[in-house]
Amino acid sequence: MVGAGASASQGSGSLDREWWLRALLVLQRPRPVFAALADDSDEAAGARQEPVTALVFLAGIGSVLATGAAGRLLDNPSDDYDALLIAVWAIVGGGIYGIASYFVFGGVVLGLLRALDSRASYRQARHALGLSAAPIALWLVAVWPIELAVHGRALFRSGGSDSELGGHVFDAIGAVFLLWSLVLLAIAVSTLRRR
Repeated sequence: MVGAGASASQGSGSLDREWWLRALLVLQRPRPVFAALADDSDEAAGARQEPVTALVFLAGIGSVLATGAAGRLLDNPSDDYDALLIAVWAIVGGGIYGIASYFVFGGVVLGLLRALDSRASYRQARHALGLSAAPIALWLVAVWPIELAVHGRALFRSGGSDSELGGHVFDAIGAVFLLWSLVLLAIAVSTLRRR
């Protein structure tokens, strides 16, 4: 009996690792990743839940850091914002924004899939949306730190150095990552439509 339980645990761990790898692979070869969403069993969905949640959380943080509200956090000198408070604001606000968007826009994706006569579940639609957010999460961990290093606290002030040419370059890069995410979502819808 102990051997059977250990074998099932190893199988579950292997599936978990596969989905962590797929969360990265979606950036390069998205169709097989979205095709793997066809398995909507509780075990498969459980294995992909952590990587999807991580992508949604990171994309939410990236989204709030790209807002105009973030660009004005240090405008009022009487506010007590410092680097730690900005980080807490981004993490908490981004997490809330990411999770709320995941459920709301997951419903929108499901509605679109239903309109296309897909039998995909709400869970599959949400997971497709979460995996499609991988480029925004990548932007947060690969590009935003460079932008922060270049512009520093000016990122959080209106009219700072980030509003000059260098800031527009980073805005354009961010737009490319957002477009990449939308393309992945279109591929996901196309793939799930056949299910």
